[in-house]
Amino acid sequence: IEKVWIAADVGTALDPDIIKAQLISAAIYGLSAAMGQEITFADGMVEQSNFHDFDAMRIFQCPVFEVAVLENFHKMGGVGEVGTPPAAPALANAIFALTGKRIRRLPLSKAVAFA
Repeated sequence: IEKVWIAADVGTALDPDIIKAQLISAAIYGLSAAMGQEITFADGMVEQSNFHDFDAMRIFQCPVFEVAVLENFHKMGGVGEVGTPPAAPALANAIFALTGKRIRRLPLSKAVAFA
């Protein structure tokens, strides 16, 4: 992944830099989950016990981010984790555009190799 574009209409942005940081961190979390995080079971029990069992992208693995904070000024809106849910389908669609292979299961690393 070389570059990720994010756009979010937040209503009124009180601090656009914090919003950008939130969107980037949420996208990194979503990409990490899409690429390799998985909940597995053994003997009827979940093998992962907490977040330390899920490897997140490291800084050297992160793409360049272009973030557009859009404001409609009608009302204040939340940002929260809105950058997380679209990350996996966007990455899967990019893989399809590149390879012609449609992947419909996560983690994507079971079907393609990430450098």
